[in-house]
Amino acid sequence: MYRRKFVKSLASTTLLTSLGGFPLTAFAKDDLIKLTILHTNDVHSRIEAFPMDGSRNEGLGGAARRATLIQKIRSEVEHSLLLDAGDIFQGTPYFNFFLGELEFKLMSAMNYDAATIGNHDFDAGVEGLNKQLPLANFPLLNTNYDFSDTPLNGKIKPYKIFQKGDLKIGVFGVGIELEGLVAPEMCKNVRYLDPLKKANTYAQILKQEEQCDLVICLSHLGYKYKENKISDIVLAKQSKNIDVIIGGHTHTFMKSAKTYMNLDQKEVIINQVGWAGMMLGRLDFYFERNRKGKCVGCGNSLIK
Repeated sequence: MYRRKFVKSLASTTLLTSLGGFPLTAFAKDDLIKLTILHTNDVHSRIEAFPMDGSRNEGLGGAARRATLIQKIRSEVEHSLLLDAGDIFQGTPYFNFFLGELEFKLMSAMNYDAATIGNHDFDAGVEGLNKQLPLANFPLLNTNYDFSDTPLNGKIKPYKIFQKGDLKIGVFGVGIELEGLVAPEMCKNVRYLDPLKKANTYAQILKQEEQCDLVICLSHLGYKYKENKISDIVLAKQSKNIDVIIGGHTHTFMKSAKTYMNLDQKEVIINQVGWAGMMLGRLDFYFERNRKGKCVGCGNSLIK
């Protein structure tokens, strides 16, 4: 398996040219492998769409609408992944009553491939998250929370590798510092570790040792802050081997993905799609099948 370096295009999902201006149409269809990444963040137990009450968000969101959209896209593409960047729980009475059961069951029905853990996913405590975990048929990934002295010990994996055709995709997760965000009794014995250090450690494992073609970080750190604290932008700039950061926590509605240069002066794509499941993120990557070296383009759109 060889690695393929990717570049991001300035075009949309109807991408016809790469960053260097070389047309994708110059390649025969069989020369390219297309990978579609669908993603959500901070859904916050928005099971039903917002009510039709004249508010700004009326009619938006809801699991049924999202599931229909995901199913449609999957029917149109051969290779795809569906990922979530955390804060699955909390925000509507559905969580207060079912404590996460319904959220995990619905995500499992939609066949999510992986998710990371947000601070609100501890709102029923470590024990509550552990109780609902068997209902998730997808892994929760995190590298910088130490669960050794909790009921979640051994149940949260740092990363997972997905094989999509000839492509090998590595996905790992990082989470925000819980102190000040989560009541101590709700995250008892969970130790917070440096997310930048852990991200670089596991990105190197995935890219260099596992030879993944694409390395994706599911981040619940937040897109950016005025104060000096770790964010997706800081992570991108101070990282190596990460290709894509799918973010959460700050509820940032990004009209299109942004790129930042890492320590090796290689591009890192960051995307985040607000909150409450009002939008579904989509990133399309194109890889050359029979030539070493690179992806010829990447497009992004937000689907309302």
